[in-house]
Amino acid sequence: MNKAQLVEAIADKMGGRQQAAEAVDAVLDAIVRAVVSGDRVSVTGFGSFEKVDRPARYARNPQTGERVRVKKTSVPRFRAGQGFKDLVSGSKKLPRGGEVAVKKAPKGSLQVGTAAKKAAAKKATAKKAAVKKATAVKKTTAAAKKTTAKKTTAAKTAAVKKTAAKKTTAKKAAAKKTAPAKKAPAKKATARKTTAKKTTARKK
Repeated sequence: MNKAQLVEAIADKMGGRQQAAEAVDAVLDAIVRAVVSGDRVSVTGFGSFEKVDRPARYARNPQTGERVRVKKTSVPRFRAGQGFKDLVSGSKKLPRGGEVAVKKAPKGSLQVGTAAKKAAAKKATAKKAAVKKATAVKKTTAAAKKTTAKKTTAAKTAAVKKTAAKKTTAKKAAAKKTAPAKKAPAKKATARKTTAKKTTARKK
């Protein structure tokens, strides 16, 4: 029996082929994901699926007999439950089509361990951390832009003030240079008057 035949076998019980296909896919996907993450999936009366680590070892090539080193690896393993074994061995009779071959598992017997939950929690935490980092980066960038804008404005203001101060200083300097030039003629006129007075006094 392949997957398509399995879907057909349970289609009537699931309410249609589409629902049966989705159910089979969902069950297989859940088992594979749990085993890959290191969890043991146990179904009462049916069996358990688990991941087994095989250490590095030496094996022989069956064709040449050459000794070959095999790397460390992990493989999936299925162990049949006692109920399944009893039915296959014939110690128990297989129920007819309408009955359940394997006893219904009680709640919690499908033991998908905590590894999958931990993985999901880690992903959620990683996403939250990424969002927090992105928000922090945005805030930092915005603050940096504001600071840069303030510094630029302050620098422009300072430059304007310096320019204005230079212009004022230049005006004052120009005014000082112009003032003595105007006073000079007055001094010369006073000197002429003094000379004229001295000359008049000598004549007398």
